[in-house]
Amino acid sequence: MTPIRTLVAGLGTMGRSHALAYHRNPAFDLVGLVNRSEPKLDPTLAAYSIEPDYKQALTRLKPDLVNISTYSDSHADYACMAMEQGAHVFVEKPLATTVSDARRVVDCAKANNRKLVIGYILRHHPSWMRLIAEARALGGPYVFRLNLNQQSSGPTWEVHKTLMQTTSPIVDCGVHYVDVMCQITDAKPVEVRGMGLRLSNEIAPDMYNYGHFQVLFADGSVGWYEAGWGPMMSDTAFFVKDVVSPNGAVSIRMPESARSDDHDTHTKTSTIRVHRVDQPDEDLSMADEPGHQDLCEREQAYMARAIHEDIDLTRHMEDAVQSLAICLAADESVRSGQPVKL
Repeated sequence: MTPIRTLVAGLGTMGRSHALAYHRNPAFDLVGLVNRSEPKLDPTLAAYSIEPDYKQALTRLKPDLVNISTYSDSHADYACMAMEQGAHVFVEKPLATTVSDARRVVDCAKANNRKLVIGYILRHHPSWMRLIAEARALGGPYVFRLNLNQQSSGPTWEVHKTLMQTTSPIVDCGVHYVDVMCQITDAKPVEVRGMGLRLSNEIAPDMYNYGHFQVLFADGSVGWYEAGWGPMMSDTAFFVKDVVSPNGAVSIRMPESARSDDHDTHTKTSTIRVHRVDQPDEDLSMADEPGHQDLCEREQAYMARAIHEDIDLTRHMEDAVQSLAICLAADESVRSGQPVKL
């Protein structure tokens, strides 16, 4: 098949990984990179020129696919601009910064008959797919206990502070784990309750770098998610991934050496423990699981399949809007001090 002409906008951590994935996969022809500054790239990408202006690059290069890995506040406008010019879109999570903008992007994809894939990287991870399957096999209702705190400093803290100019930690990271909750229970969320705290003078007065929230589902399931960023965060119990049901529990167990601000730690599972009532626990080794770069390459292989095989992405897009709506409701609850009905 003719390689998919691809433009990557945004060359932070995720954009660089996606660009490398396109470079390595013959299904794609990487025709351009967009970034406002000169980033440090993998040496294999050194031959590609970097343009500062997204709109000009989009108009000149006329790509078949645009990867949007910029900061969250530009996702909706960039995605719609690309699809209205005939390109399919891969956009990093969160899909947008408001539910109305997320809906606008999905509507634009449908109106222009374009493929829209959102960067829910855990959906391509065999260990997380196994965890979801094992939890569903236990049967609900469920208790979800999930968190991802990051004791970030130096360059990582600088990235987090930039992210927090538009998005709180419980929204930026929370969409991944709320998506996992929703895949397991498959029930509608009905209420969200959130709390948060600003723990640093280095962020805006109306932003918070620590937050947690609870989600109530129509089937009786309840979920908890916690996220904090910054040099003050504790490295103790920073990675809790636990699903409990009346029939047992499924948990991810990490080694003591795991670092909270390492991207591979965020996706690796090490061991899945399946606990069934009145039975011995079963440990499933995930020692050969993919790392972060391999997961990005799996995401883009799926993107190519979605285009070439005309995969119906309706449920994928609706799930992305729903998980974002839950996390934004949590942010609203943090700021208002009141539960939010969905």
